[in-house]
Amino acid sequence: MCIVLNIPRSTYYYESKAKEASPDEYSAEVIRVFKENRRAYGTRRIKKAFATQGKVLSRRRIARIMRKNGLVSSYTVAKYRVHKTTCNEAKVANVVNRSFNGRNNLEVVVSDLTYARVNGKWNYVCLMLDLFNREIVGFSAGPNKDARLVYEAFASIKHDLSKISIFHTDYAEKNTMSKFA
Repeated sequence: MCIVLNIPRSTYYYESKAKEASPDEYSAEVIRVFKENRRAYGTRRIKKAFATQGKVLSRRRIARIMRKNGLVSSYTVAKYRVHKTTCNEAKVANVVNRSFNGRNNLEVVVSDLTYARVNGKWNYVCLMLDLFNREIVGFSAGPNKDARLVYEAFASIKHDLSKISIFHTDYAEKNTMSKFA
C-alpha cells in the first residue's frame, strides 16, 4: 500500500510521541512543601523533603513544576561581612576629639573605607579628606579591601605628605588615629 501511495513505510508505522498535557502527580505536593516552608525552599531542599518521605524526585522535575506554577524561592541576598583581623590593635589617643572645624590646611586628614555592589560584586573605595576645606585630597577604588587600596589612596595625594600633622580614620569600627613624624 505504501509503494502504491508512494510514501515511506516509516510514515505508516510512525506513532506520535506527543502526550496529552497531564497534570504532574507531584505538583500539589511540591507546592505544599514550598508553601509550608515560608516559600524559602528551592529544588535541593524540596528534594530532601521528599527523600525523608521515601519519595524519589529529581531536581529537574521539581524545578519544572516550580517554574510552571511560578514558585520562586525567597533566598537571602548576599550581605557584606567585615573581615576582622588581629593586627595593629594598639590603642591610640583621640587627638582630634571630634573637633573638625577651624583647622589649617593639611593639619588633619581623615580617611574612610566604604563599599558598593557593582555588577554583583563588592568594590571598595578609600577616600582621604582634608578637614580644612572638606576637599578630597586622595582616593582609590578597587575590587579588594587590602593595603594596596590604601596605598593607592595615599599615592594619589598631590601634596607633600610631611605637611599632614594628624591622620584620622575610624576603620574597623575603632577610633584609631596616628600622627605622622
